[in-house]
Amino acid sequence: MNGGQLQTCGMIGMLMPWYVFDIELKYTVLSGAEKISELNRTVPMKGTRVAYLNGEFLPESEVSVSFRDRGFVLGDAVFDAARTFNGKIFRLVEHVDRLYRSLEAVQIDPGISSEEMIRITESIVEKNLPLLSEGEDYWVMQRVTRGETVVGGELRDSTGPTVIVECTPLPLRARAHLFQEGIDVLTPTARRVPPECLNPNVKSHNYLNLVLADLEVRDQADNPWAVLLDTRGFLSEGIGSNVFLVRDGQLLTPRAQYVLEGVSRQVVLELAASLGIAVLEADLSVVDAENAEEAFITSTSFCLCPVRTYNGKQIGNGSIPGPVTQSLTDAFCKLVNCDFVAQYVRTLDDG
Repeated sequence: MNGGQLQTCGMIGMLMPWYVFDIELKYTVLSGAEKISELNRTVPMKGTRVAYLNGEFLPESEVSVSFRDRGFVLGDAVFDAARTFNGKIFRLVEHVDRLYRSLEAVQIDPGISSEEMIRITESIVEKNLPLLSEGEDYWVMQRVTRGETVVGGELRDSTGPTVIVECTPLPLRARAHLFQEGIDVLTPTARRVPPECLNPNVKSHNYLNLVLADLEVRDQADNPWAVLLDTRGFLSEGIGSNVFLVRDGQLLTPRAQYVLEGVSRQVVLELAASLGIAVLEADLSVVDAENAEEAFITSTSFCLCPVRTYNGKQIGNGSIPGPVTQSLTDAFCKLVNCDFVAQYVRTLDDG
């Protein structure tokens, strides 16, 4: 990607002024738009990120969740995660819409509208932008639990919801080598939780299935990434990520019925259509993956990152990214006005 053709990612942090806290940091939320107006009066002081917790903006060190919270005790919570490009949140409406679909599916009432959630999320990023270093961008997350268990009550009883909105710098340096070298995808023995047990489009805190898969493969390659099979034996997804293959110039990806439909996945499908690249959502086998001409992973943080091996077998001719992957990467960078590949890779030169 020619970085000179696009705005340099993450430069916003060096251009914003520093602020100081007002005398009283905590602001009680009022109602409707007045909530956000009042909360917007709180600004971060140098070196201190803030997060939103149940109606207040607080320093991260003051944000705490009860040990009785069902999100902690039972994993009874949902979340969503977006990212910024040049300090601006990408497709926030789509992420919040997905969050509220998850909330509806698990019957949690967050106590605030999706419009309020959007405004709160935008406020969090605005308040924390001055704390970004040059070249950085944020992961931006909303988390909603069912609340605390009721002491002496039934297990199904709970208090009001716990709502958290926060942001953290993207792991650019930690993942930069993956763009330069490519990902080594591995198939763990653990199978993905089937849709008959839990709808994969509910983005819940129940990540243990994916965590165990990651633990299983992490020492099996230099750049390991687990992509689980579903219980039928076909490719599904990895932790926070979707997988794509290229065969005969056609883009292949697992059917949406068996995976979380990632926002970045949807972006790639749209870009492929605009570029005239045929797309097929299908049941894909490990053999399909190992014999693909190209492969790549999509996720909120990666956007799109090439795969170099699948279960130890070289993908295509071993050159990454392949031509289809490169075309989609270029189109993605153009869409977000940010050369995200350069944003990652340049951190390797920082020492």
